[in-house]
Amino acid sequence: MISLPKTFTPDKKTVCVQGLGFVGSAMALAIANAKNREGHPLYNVIGVDVPNDLGYQKVMSINGGKFPFENNDKKIQQALKDAIENGNIWAVTDVNVFALADIVVVDINLDIKYGEKGEPILDLDLFKGAIHTLGSYIKENTLIMVETTVPPGTCEKIVKPILADEFICRGLNPDKVFIAHSYERVMPGENYFDSIVNFWRVYSGVNDESANKCQIFLESVIKTDKYPLVRLQGTTSTEIAKVLENSYRATTIAFMEEWGRFAEEIGVDLFEVIDAIRMRPTHSNMRQPGFGVGGYCLTKDPYFAPLAAKELFKLEGMEFPFSTNAVRTNNAMPLVSLNKIEKLLDGNLKGKALLVLGVSYRQDVGDTRYSPTEIFVREAIKRGAEVVCQDPLVSDWTEMKLPVFSEIPDFCGFDAIIFTVQHKQYSDIDFQNAELDNGTLIFDANCVLSEEQRQAIRKRKKISLVSIGR
Repeated sequence: MISLPKTFTPDKKTVCVQGLGFVGSAMALAIANAKNREGHPLYNVIGVDVPNDLGYQKVMSINGGKFPFENNDKKIQQALKDAIENGNIWAVTDVNVFALADIVVVDINLDIKYGEKGEPILDLDLFKGAIHTLGSYIKENTLIMVETTVPPGTCEKIVKPILADEFICRGLNPDKVFIAHSYERVMPGENYFDSIVNFWRVYSGVNDESANKCQIFLESVIKTDKYPLVRLQGTTSTEIAKVLENSYRATTIAFMEEWGRFAEEIGVDLFEVIDAIRMRPTHSNMRQPGFGVGGYCLTKDPYFAPLAAKELFKLEGMEFPFSTNAVRTNNAMPLVSLNKIEKLLDGNLKGKALLVLGVSYRQDVGDTRYSPTEIFVREAIKRGAEVVCQDPLVSDWTEMKLPVFSEIPDFCGFDAIIFTVQHKQYSDIDFQNAELDNGTLIFDANCVLSEEQRQAIRKRKKISLVSIGR
């Protein structure tokens, strides 16, 4: 039997966060920092991760007062410091703690796998296993709030039946569990913490009572006076909302890819064109061409709707061509940059030295999951290039098992220097005085360089500057 730490006071409800990834770790801190009108913490928070090396590292990091992921948001570290001082946060790998929970927030990865022909396959095993675990331990009247991005229909067709079966096996009332869905919009970066507590939320429940309990919980964590909640009629609606939201973004990014290629070929600066169009209010959020799409959401979420239509709702002929083609287009974008670089380096990358600046999938974030740089580097090495990688926020590139420098190396000795991520560190590079070999190619793959930097490079006649979308 597991017991709560002595610092956990009995007057607070206990919230377990299942999964301590980029979302779960930050969500646990947001909940731990939720306070009542007197300024006292509302909840005891237990973060729960799997008992493997990575899980233990995250647990030890949080319990030791250090956020487990590199980031540049000072609010995240302050939130952890405050929670440690208040004694209301604890991280474990022991699933027995779910028996203590009044509320469980589910932040488990739900992946897409790919078949032999590259076709997407829905992989629910890990997610189902996590829900079975909850059903084996939680008590009656627990609120389960799923934050994980899931295929539409998951809460009704997967979560609810699993929990009901587990409750029946334990002799509990299957109607005495409350299930809600409220997807996260977490944005790791300088607004990491604010993307939880100071951002809009959509939520729903499998019934009114579940939705009501979810609303009360969210209102205690999120500043809903400025960022009001939006309630939808059921969990399938909110599940669609998240998948549609990300599919829309992925599709509009892919749409700009073809215009970027056109602009490059005819000598037009598409960024200048886009800035002009954005002056029109209805087009202010227009996307722009770039290096590629990465991260855990846009690279897979557009597949969730067609897979749910086929596997959960047994519908035929629902193909979603715009969404699925967007994923394929975005995955090919890094190779567009590589092909251009290869062509500029005499049509051969064998033995060429490339410096890649930016390994993470997004600016000022240390997350390398589905990074477009991974696609680029894998193919560059395959073609015989010698690749050196640098990123100020990545110390361990798990997916590639390659060394990553935190400081920018000397530019001399490289045939090409490729900027892939808009990290702030790169905005400080002084190209007017930087030491560069004659004939070096500087390739801006993602609108990383400022106009001042670009002008400084152009003035150096023996240095080449090439950009995506210009």
